[in-house]
Amino acid sequence: MNPRPTPEQQPSISIPALLNESKTIVVVGLSPKTHRASYDVAAYMQAHGYRIVPINPREAGKTILGERCYVNLLEASKQHQIDIVDCFRNTDDIPPIAEEAIQIAARCFWMQSGIVNDAAALLAEDAGVFVVMDRCLKVEHHRYLINRNIKSES
Repeated sequence: MNPRPTPEQQPSISIPALLNESKTIVVVGLSPKTHRASYDVAAYMQAHGYRIVPINPREAGKTILGERCYVNLLEASKQHQIDIVDCFRNTDDIPPIAEEAIQIAARCFWMQSGIVNDAAALLAEDAGVFVVMDRCLKVEHHRYLINRNIKSES
């Protein structure tokens, strides 16, 4: 059995291109608690010009980072064109989120550091969705931002 390709090996898009071309990031599992990783990553991405759409059933209808929180991706997609679905959920919770990401035609299904679900990744990839697994969106954005700045200064 061949191992799954890394994001860089997937032919459709690269992480830098994805980050450059995307505008809206849904953060599934975004906590209103400022000390949580989901909040930190979302605040960082928002500070870098991305629209953040929170998904958290317990916080639905409230605001996090100044944005209305939704119960799920399907509800959020009624109001927003979603580019990246960034997941901060337990590995076992990922497959239904991947199914929703496919239904809303998200461009990318991103599973944060420590989240690995090969079945969900394969499902999304088979539907034509770019998948990133076990990587931090903030770290990747920072890495490509620095690389872009270094290259543009040369």
